[in-house]
Amino acid sequence: MAAGTKTVDYAAERALAKDFLTNFAGPHGEPKYQNILQDIANRKIRAAQIELDDLFHYKDVDEEFLQRVTENTKRYIGIFAEAVDELMPEPTEAFAVDEDRDILMTQRVDEGADGGADGTDPLQRMPPEIKRFFEVYIKAFSKVTPLTLRQVKASHIGQLVKISGIVTRCSDVKPLMQVAVYTCEECGFEIYQEVTARVFMPLFECPSQRCKLNKAKGNLILQLRASKFLKFQEVKLQELAEHVPKGHIPRSLTAHLRGELTRKVAPGDVVEMSGVFLPMPYFGFRAMRAGLVADTYLEAMSITHFKKKYEEYELKGDEQEQIDRLAEDGDIYSKLSKSLAPEIFGHEDVKKALLLLLVGAPHRKLGDGMKIRGDLHICLMGDPGVAKSQLLKHIINVAPRGVYTTGRGSSGVGLTAAVQKDPVTNEFVLEGGALVLADMGICAIDEFDKMEESDRTAIHEVMEQQTVSIAKAGITTSLNARTAVLAAANPAWGRYDMRRTPAENINLPPALLSRFDLLWLILDRADMENDLEMARHVVHVHQNLESPALGFTALEPSVLRAYISAARRVTPSVPRDLEEYIATAYSSIRQEEAKSNAPHSYTTIRTLLSIVRISIMSKYSLYSDDRQRSGLDAISDIYSILRDEAARTSSMDVKYGHALNLISRKGYSEAQLKECLEEYASLNVWQIHPSTFDIHFIDA
Repeated sequence: MAAGTKTVDYAAERALAKDFLTNFAGPHGEPKYQNILQDIANRKIRAAQIELDDLFHYKDVDEEFLQRVTENTKRYIGIFAEAVDELMPEPTEAFAVDEDRDILMTQRVDEGADGGADGTDPLQRMPPEIKRFFEVYIKAFSKVTPLTLRQVKASHIGQLVKISGIVTRCSDVKPLMQVAVYTCEECGFEIYQEVTARVFMPLFECPSQRCKLNKAKGNLILQLRASKFLKFQEVKLQELAEHVPKGHIPRSLTAHLRGELTRKVAPGDVVEMSGVFLPMPYFGFRAMRAGLVADTYLEAMSITHFKKKYEEYELKGDEQEQIDRLAEDGDIYSKLSKSLAPEIFGHEDVKKALLLLLVGAPHRKLGDGMKIRGDLHICLMGDPGVAKSQLLKHIINVAPRGVYTTGRGSSGVGLTAAVQKDPVTNEFVLEGGALVLADMGICAIDEFDKMEESDRTAIHEVMEQQTVSIAKAGITTSLNARTAVLAAANPAWGRYDMRRTPAENINLPPALLSRFDLLWLILDRADMENDLEMARHVVHVHQNLESPALGFTALEPSVLRAYISAARRVTPSVPRDLEEYIATAYSSIRQEEAKSNAPHSYTTIRTLLSIVRISIMSKYSLYSDDRQRSGLDAISDIYSILRDEAARTSSMDVKYGHALNLISRKGYSEAQLKECLEEYASLNVWQIHPSTFDIHFIDA
């Protein structure tokens, strides 16, 4: 029979709750909830969280009791709170006295013992809530898959549900009245009024028996200091992007946080939140307009972050061992980078740069208050189909805090901040955009080239000063936007045009380009060997739903986060013996650009700061095809190809036809091959057969 169709003996339920709190043993045999109650009595903590997982494993609790707790959670919170009241032990440690509460409670108990209240009216009885200095929460099953906002229906009203979403807005923490205390001017009695809703009607006349006998309508004075208030915060949860059907907009749900759950989340956090799904009726004129319709909200019971911030990341025992082993590995830089999106073929250098983006550099704050950013900004410019968007999505998945957006779907205020009217206070408030939501994280902007120029200028301040300055609707302030920008863009004509200069292809203003620490030009060139390997890689991923063997086990995103969090705790600095070298190298680059008048070079003092932050060459991919292939020229690269082939086959001879086939796959011509043969033959590196042109390496 269903739990709702029979009478429930709440006295027996309270006895079962007391038995559970008394006898439940933790994983090591310790009295788990007895220890929690002792910490509450010693004022170390202020909340008792009852876990349904523990109730499920307790021998005396049946499925019907669990079902009743899940379907009538608000009532059972009261039952467990009454059980805690009866079981609360005496404090065993000294604690700081709260004058407002402890002294007033002592006076009330003394007055009650002396017969201060006549007890004829329930409003004169001291409610149990005013005596409690703790809150009780019931946490949902940990292994239950969280619901999406669209799956929460009217049938869940009053039940304990677990949902997932991203926090888009948080109100200020404000006091919420839980028990209002009045004093009568005539008889002097204290009158108590429990407040269970967001609004209440204050009492004006004393209901005590003495005032009724004297026929005196005693005036009640609200005693704010004697009343009990709870911390209250309103949070708006929005549906995750992967849960929104195509053609729909994300849904939102209001969540109420009380007591110790306040200040647990910030805009941009992806969380699992369990709580009681409740209706919130309208009041006043809104109730007349709405009729029988009621709004809904979630009374939060527990909050779990999907990904913790780096500074809040607590290493587990096995993670610490893994990090120690990785730190001793001489090839850790390569292994970490290859573990980023292993399903994507190639892009080794780009992945290493993205790893540096995740690690970042330490922020510097000078004595006069000036700040030098440590976050890296990277722009991936390339042809269509080179996996730029997939790399962005994977980095957002690995980063503990990240926001993904596209250029065409983003406006200036959507990236920075918008002025909204708060539905609670009807005041103008700022709602942070993508860059503010990604504070202390990464903001990935896809289709960067499709943004309007007026919207693109909104991120200039964020990229260098790492703040968003607002002067709107009477609000003048500056918001933190300490975010690393990862942008992906296509060249000006869709694909990179080799006949035009890099500056014409990139088509981004110098003021914006100079703010990027790394600018990668990813081109889709035909290369027979590379294309074969890529095709095999893609087919293997589709067949096996995993990347081909890397030579080692790819690290999970959680391990990557743990290692990066440990790396971010290190504060490196430039050695003194390198200072002059870096300064000379920067000066040489500037002089070289002045002589060559290179159209793609925007070397400024920001470039010097970028070199200090990342210590790698940032414009290698912008050089011409011949220079990029080997760092020198085509002749040297052809020589490298032939030398590697001879070493691979352990032979001193390479047939001319085979050599021509090898260099043709790399995009070189027969004329370039003959030039290479003649040049290195004159250096006595190899001998050329006069008729067949076969190559014989001279043993040095």
